Amino acid sequence: MNRNARELGVQSLSPACPDSEPTGVAADIVEGAQPVHVPSLAIRIALSAVAWFNLLSAVAGMVILTIGDGLGMPLEWLEGTPFTSFFWPGIILGVVVGGVQALALVGQYGGFHLAWGLHAAAGLVMMVWIFVEIAILLVWSPLQGIYFATGFIQAVLAILALGAWPRPFFLKRAGKLVQGAQSSGPR
Repeated sequence: MNRNARELGVQSLSPACPDSEPTGVAADIVEGAQPVHVPSLAIRIALSAVAWFNLLSAVAGMVILTIGDGLGMPLEWLEGTPFTSFFWPGIILGVVVGGVQALALVGQYGGFHLAWGLHAAAGLVMMVWIFVEIAILLVWSPLQGIYFATGFIQAVLAILALGAWPRPFFLKRAGKLVQGAQSSGPR
């Protein structure tokens, strides 16, 4: 096994031959030798908790809107919208909002690098859903504030999981001058 592979902790892919070189994706990772950012355990747990909450809420909302016929919400709220009942909004809620939450969780539990981007997308989808819902219905509920907040929290946590903290926000470049900031000395 080459030195880069050992330094990165890549194990041989063949248990029968522990000193063999990694192949395929493992070899590409070793050759690139760029460290992969792994979010902290706290961020991973928080993202998982928020995504599960949003997923279960979207599925429950879908059931309430489709089978429960809106659970007493007045049909007048739908006047001026393309919908005559809460059935299709419920399907959209469950499939789109819940679906992207499920994809983010599958990506996270599957160990895919795409997971953190999927979590960011899921948070944004939740915020857009709430924004569009308020814009179309012209009705506001504290629940919409809660779900908008969970979408925002999920998006922020995903950005942190992608490695945006503490850099580039507080990154200082020692010894480098910013263009235009060079001084010619006292005059």
